[in-house]
Amino acid sequence: MKATGIVRRIDDLGRVVIPKEIRRTMRIREGDPLEIYTDKDGGVIFKKYSLMGGITEFAGQLCDTLNRTTGHLTIITDRDNCIAATGAPRRELLERAISPELERLMEGRQIYQHKAGETAIPLLAEDRRFSLSTAAPILSEGDVLGCVVFASQGEEPEGGEVDYKLAQSIAGFLGRHMEG
Repeated sequence: MKATGIVRRIDDLGRVVIPKEIRRTMRIREGDPLEIYTDKDGGVIFKKYSLMGGITEFAGQLCDTLNRTTGHLTIITDRDNCIAATGAPRRELLERAISPELERLMEGRQIYQHKAGETAIPLLAEDRRFSLSTAAPILSEGDVLGCVVFASQGEEPEGGEVDYKLAQSIAGFLGRHMEG
């Protein structure tokens, strides 16, 4: 573990302030859940918690099915990273940070579909090869948990009514699944 050199005191309610630089670097937003661990040396470890992280195998099976049905590159994300993907080499997508543009789409809680002539929205923060054709946020109890994405690699993204409805249905299903 790398020491950052920042010392914080705990207040009378047991709260610790995480510095803004660390929150920005780690993409920790207000209201994000954190897991708290202790190590054998007496250290306290904070780790970002992702509800979607518990369903990566199931999300992978959904991606496989959607890819076979549509022929499109299919990705399921949590709020920060791609957690499942089919249709492109997985190592290029899994655990990679999503783009700020996709984050904004998810926060808007609307389904996105690329229109011809529009500027393509990138899937990943560091890699512009993959662009969104359809994206449906996964909502559970009013919170955004992630996104179901159909994407393209290199060519102009295209999505139709069937892609829109499939992404909407799977996002709705996953949202209800996470509630139960």
